[in-house]
Amino acid sequence: MTASRRLEQVLLVLSMFLGSVGMWLGSPALWLWLAGRSSKVSSTAMTSLLMVLIGIPVTMVLIAKILSRLDHRYTAQFGTGEAGAKNPARWIASMRGGGQSSDEPTMLDKVMVVSVGLALLAFGVYFALFSGGSQMRN
Repeated sequence: MTASRRLEQVLLVLSMFLGSVGMWLGSPALWLWLAGRSSKVSSTAMTSLLMVLIGIPVTMVLIAKILSRLDHRYTAQFGTGEAGAKNPARWIASMRGGGQSSDEPTMLDKVMVVSVGLALLAFGVYFALFSGGSQMRN
């Protein structure tokens, strides 16, 4: 593999990782921050609540579409099984099909598992060390 193809591969995986972190952490943080800013301007809490309830899912869907395109590009360039084949997600597949699935997880599957695992680890470290939740209060 040439250096430029390797660089493209690394950049695609990095983009998927940053996108997944943005989807799970960045999008909610952004909408909560915007809702907090708007609550200072207007006196109704309903506007802020609607911003959060609508903004977070819409932004997550948009980021998921971008991640899906990045994954399709990665699969087309570097392959995971049959390049370009449209297979339904494993959780949608029928149980009647029988036998083991020969589909390999896509790079996006792997990136999402790693990013969620790191997010859970970071949350646990924060809760245990920095939140003060485990200390007794007088």
